[in-house]
Amino acid sequence: MIKIAVIGLGYVGLPLARLFATKYPVTGFDIKQGRIFELMNGVDSTLEVENSDLKAVLKMKPDNLPGLFCSSEIKDISDCNYYIVTVPTPVDKGNHPDLTPLIRASETVGKVINKGNIVIYESTVYPGATEEDCIPVIEKISGLKFNTDFFAGYSPERINPGDKQHTVEKIKKITSGSTPEAGALINSLYLSVITGGTHLAPTIRVAEAAKVIENTQRDLNIAFMNELKKIFDRMEIDTNAVLEAAATKWNFLPFKPGLAGGHCIGIDPYYLAQKAQEYGYYPEMILSGRRLNDSMGEYVAMQTVKEMIKKGIQVKNSEILVLGFTFKENCPDVRNTKVVDVVNTLKEYEANVTVYDPWANPEEVKLEFGMEIESRLPAGKFDAAVIAVIHKEFENINYASLLKENGVYYNLKA
Repeated sequence: MIKIAVIGLGYVGLPLARLFATKYPVTGFDIKQGRIFELMNGVDSTLEVENSDLKAVLKMKPDNLPGLFCSSEIKDISDCNYYIVTVPTPVDKGNHPDLTPLIRASETVGKVINKGNIVIYESTVYPGATEEDCIPVIEKISGLKFNTDFFAGYSPERINPGDKQHTVEKIKKITSGSTPEAGALINSLYLSVITGGTHLAPTIRVAEAAKVIENTQRDLNIAFMNELKKIFDRMEIDTNAVLEAAATKWNFLPFKPGLAGGHCIGIDPYYLAQKAQEYGYYPEMILSGRRLNDSMGEYVAMQTVKEMIKKGIQVKNSEILVLGFTFKENCPDVRNTKVVDVVNTLKEYEANVTVYDPWANPEEVKLEFGMEIESRLPAGKFDAAVIAVIHKEFENINYASLLKENGVYYNLKA
């Protein structure tokens, strides 16, 4: 009998746990008791799972029937035979991979895994992390031998936060196993719930590499658009008009300039870059693209200041409104948002900055960034308005009404 434990109930883990729970008994494990409390009350604050869909699979105790039970107690996952790890993989302040959440999750698995069980990692990592960094932790704590007593796999997440079209069951899933037999079992497990199909990679390292280059490719494409933006701004050419014209060619890739942050595009390239350097190769293009994208928050602020000065607006003590704070539109996720760079740069000029975002949680922003934000559009007139994230709520705003006479409006994507 298949019993699944999903470790980490965030943007990736919860949708996956909910999907598996439609067919199998699933226990979702998370160390945050507040998260467990809200989920067991049928509420998902990440907005990735509809509350009605969550309530439809919830059960109040772990048993052998299909459904989802959420817990922060390790004993509640001790009788599972599939352990799926979906914890974050961030970088530290120096942009070096931080495997701490992954190692701690592996320690948790090591305490409960039994002979014949399978552990599957979904967190984005560099090639080799599963077998070189995670599995030894499980072996040490459990006393079991890898590929003899227990087996492993890697099936990278492809969740796109806020995207209600490409949901987990509709996205083709890469699978892999530490042995051919484990790979077949893992592929069969995912194929039983994923309507988008699966692709069984030949090795775990291939699957890890495939995932990390997906987001690195997007990062580089966005970096190219951001560089074009900087060039065309100097030439006083409308970048958006240029991209619209170029897009008439059938094989032109429709990327746009933007603040490329978040927990994937803004982080994953650093994982691949570090591993490449361990093998004696300096990845110039990858790191150059990341540096360029990391500079865009400051660039947006500087362009705003430049336009203000052109109009004779004193920047010091000016009132500036920044619309949007999350890392992408129509999503409450503020992890690694680059809007904070816009705000901090404007504050260096001693401007009074007001941030409005109806999606972001003000308490989370305060805790993570030490910054106050507004959940409702503030009253009053501003010297400048910066469109940092294009939420759907912003589409019908009359931006001219937000500005003082001669005020400045800046939109990176316009």
